[in-house]
Amino acid sequence: MAIDIPTFASTQLHLLEHELAIELQEISNEVSNNTPKSLSRAGLAIMNLTPVSQRTGLGGKTIVEMIPDTATGNEGEIPANGMRVGDIVALAEQPVGNARKSEVRDLEQKGVKGILVKITKTRLALALEDDRGDNTEALLSGQQRRLWIIKLADEVTHKRMKIVMERLGRMPERDYSNLMRVLFGLDSLSPVHYLDDDLDWIDERLNNSQKEAVRFALGSPTAALIHGPPGTGKTHTLIELILQMLKRQKRVLVCGPSNISVDNIVERLVPHKIPLVRLGHPARLLPSVLNNSLDVLTQSSEAAEIVRDVRKEIDCKQASIRKTKSGKERRQIYADIKELRKEYIQREKKIVKNLFRGCKVVLATLHGAGSYNMRDELFDAVIIDEASQALEAQCWVPLIGAQKVILAGDHLQLPPTIKSLNSKSKMRGTTTDRQLGIMKGISLETTLFSRLLELYGSQIKRMLTTQYRMNEKIMRFPSDELYESKLVAATAVKGHTLASLPYGVRETEDTIEPLIYFDTQGGDFPEKNEEENTFEYNSKNQNNDKRSKRVLTGESKSNEMEAALVKFHIQNLVDAGVKPEDITVITPYNAQLSLMTRTFKETFPGIELGSVDGFQGREKEAIILSLVRSNPKRELGFLSDKRRLNVAMTRPRRSLTVIGDSETLRYVETIFSS
Repeated sequence: MAIDIPTFASTQLHLLEHELAIELQEISNEVSNNTPKSLSRAGLAIMNLTPVSQRTGLGGKTIVEMIPDTATGNEGEIPANGMRVGDIVALAEQPVGNARKSEVRDLEQKGVKGILVKITKTRLALALEDDRGDNTEALLSGQQRRLWIIKLADEVTHKRMKIVMERLGRMPERDYSNLMRVLFGLDSLSPVHYLDDDLDWIDERLNNSQKEAVRFALGSPTAALIHGPPGTGKTHTLIELILQMLKRQKRVLVCGPSNISVDNIVERLVPHKIPLVRLGHPARLLPSVLNNSLDVLTQSSEAAEIVRDVRKEIDCKQASIRKTKSGKERRQIYADIKELRKEYIQREKKIVKNLFRGCKVVLATLHGAGSYNMRDELFDAVIIDEASQALEAQCWVPLIGAQKVILAGDHLQLPPTIKSLNSKSKMRGTTTDRQLGIMKGISLETTLFSRLLELYGSQIKRMLTTQYRMNEKIMRFPSDELYESKLVAATAVKGHTLASLPYGVRETEDTIEPLIYFDTQGGDFPEKNEEENTFEYNSKNQNNDKRSKRVLTGESKSNEMEAALVKFHIQNLVDAGVKPEDITVITPYNAQLSLMTRTFKETFPGIELGSVDGFQGREKEAIILSLVRSNPKRELGFLSDKRRLNVAMTRPRRSLTVIGDSETLRYVETIFSS
């Protein structure tokens, strides 16, 4: 069914606005309702910082390095925290210990936004935004008391989605591209023009379903979907597709919803020695791809000399700021820096344009494709990996001017995470909704990948069917339940178990069986609500501030007896010779995750612990799944979502152990019925 583009755009804008409002409200509540120390204990802030140096980064941004103030008794070390490189933060003057909450909010609003580009035990670095006002000057002049950083919502991504949806909504119908008309069902799919069967394959090891997917994507005039179930070599297939496009003199933009999804492709393209550039802040990229990043390439190119002298002059002037006490002199230095920065940016733009001109493959996150460096860049095709984990509005950032798109993903795994309840529920088409131009049946969880499948069915997709990860017995349930029994285990993995690991593992009941189920029915393994089981981010800090504890976990579930059973099973595997680094414990609930971390992380330091949602896209030799839920009402919560169960069950290579109550989790019985 055709979709009205302006109505679609207004629906997306409404949902995105609500989603951002929820995110901002969460952050605001955390800052407003907690003391600075509580925020620090929850991992959402780092206190007692002092700036030690400044330099100029890509785009003329100021990079400021900070260290802990040794006078605070931290021995020069940054306290435990939940900050990660790439986080958006506010740098502000730190409130005094007895500051009222309103004062904390005021100080935070006077701060400067930035991106965390480095964090170690003893120092961190921020790339500040282009705010060159009095706030920045005051913060970096060394005249303030200690500084702190507070984690913020990522408004940049929302802003780019909003811009592209507004553009889509305003666009007159005469300007719709052929691709746009197909993606919204205004025109039908054009027939696939298959190339010769005897393609000159770059990788001859591709299986038949992978080769068919590449042929299909090459021959599709406007849009194609590659459905890649777990372990079927989706990324491997995309590399072949990109290389085949380059052989045909095509220019390709490759995107993904996350930095890791893009970096995985960069890592596999680099050995082929093709001219490529990876857009994105260096702080957010894997170390292995940095040499291909725009930042490094602009600094190492032959033309880079024309910006080095300006960068050096900016850095010298920034260093001189701290040496003067005169406000008039400082203001003049900042004015000089502002002019130098303009010159720096102009020179840098020329280098970037020349770099782009020589690159046939450009790689970026979906929102990164909307950066100013990408303006006026044209591509023959856009490839989006992990498309089923991306918001549709994100996908339109690179697609609004595109001619052709190939989406790769798996709609039967978890969709993008949505915080706003209204965004998750289908719109009811109330009078207010109609006045706003809201479509029925559309939510932020409706991805472009799944929408196109519903619109065109099997004619728009090809599915990869040979999987190279799981023992056949582990594969059987997801294959039969979700993938129409089409998955086939490759010979190399079909029968592998923990006992067949190459480093010598003893044969025991736990190492020769690929599927193990501990049934906890009977009521002796009851779940607990999070309120009964709160925890702090940093367990070394003992206090009774429940509000700060709940900042991290929220409402969740735990199960102490299941945690004990997990520990027992890990011990059996380790005693049999399985290396701890080959074992991962996953659970759907954060409270259970924190409980298990406290319970046995010290006993088994090599064991990885994680959430089901966070482990999507990864694999381990042995996976232990703690399902937690056990209650007389048989309430499942979000465990009723088969996509979450699918993700959990398809992470292991050789061994899957499930711990759960079959009376509560009736569907678990079907997995092990054989």
